[in-house]
Amino acid sequence: MGATQEIPWSELWAAAHEASTGAYAPYSKLSVGAAALTNDGRIVTGCNVENASYGLTLCAECGLVGDLHRTGGGRLVAVAVTDGDGNPLTPCGRCRQLLYEAGGAACQVNETQTVGELLPGAFGPDDLP
Repeated sequence: MGATQEIPWSELWAAAHEASTGAYAPYSKLSVGAAALTNDGRIVTGCNVENASYGLTLCAECGLVGDLHRTGGGRLVAVAVTDGDGNPLTPCGRCRQLLYEAGGAACQVNETQTVGELLPGAFGPDDLP
């Protein structure tokens, strides 16, 4: 994807909202969906999957990164995250790190920010020997 190509935000928002319908959230009651555009033009999605042992809960962005690799890998270009009503959500700290690994600092999040802005001074693959 070229830097000048438009990001299809309305498509990403709709895909994130649709993904939220598959969420398993019996504890928090907060269904979350995430959708991302990849550098080769695919849209990948994920939803949150809670667990009675709260620490084992998987965020929607975790599922999205899994879908990225399951469908051929690549890099994330833009990410939209919503609740079950389609309202925008900001990724949590853990998910910011996942998005940094999968899309880098320049990956757009919810139209208004980049992963680098959400996670300044991030630790990533380039920091490893």
